[in-house]
Amino acid sequence: MLPNAPDGATHGTPPSPSSGRLLHSDVTNEIINAMYSVHDSLGFGFLESVYAHALVVDLRRRGLHVERNVPFEIVYRGVPVGRYVADLIVESKVVVETKVAKAIDATHRAQILNYLRASGLEVGLVLNFGTSAQFRRVVSTSRRGQASVSDPVAMQT
Repeated sequence: MLPNAPDGATHGTPPSPSSGRLLHSDVTNEIINAMYSVHDSLGFGFLESVYAHALVVDLRRRGLHVERNVPFEIVYRGVPVGRYVADLIVESKVVVETKVAKAIDATHRAQILNYLRASGLEVGLVLNFGTSAQFRRVVSTSRRGQASVSDPVAMQT
């Protein structure tokens, strides 16, 4: 069992649809464990970019495919109106947004939900490298229109 794994995931065992486990929990558990490893090593006080780079190093050492600064076009009524750049995309499944804040708040949760809609992915993590490591898992249950959020896991140490 992985330390800090919220749903009892074991390393290298992808969840089966009938298991009742969280969507992409194998990937999100590795990301969360990497966040704790980075926070334990670096502590508090660096810029977001330092934690994001360290997270990439840790995730790649765990054998995960990680893309950094991935651009997504925002389209409104068929017209491009802006661009969002994801901090990290892991295994082409999970959007990761890094923060250094007092706490994860409603604005951060709304931001990751919008990023999920822009990317077309379903699972996102907000990782806060503040005074205590903290994460929020967000799942978009609708790829079009008004998306809803499933936020079953929020932890801090």
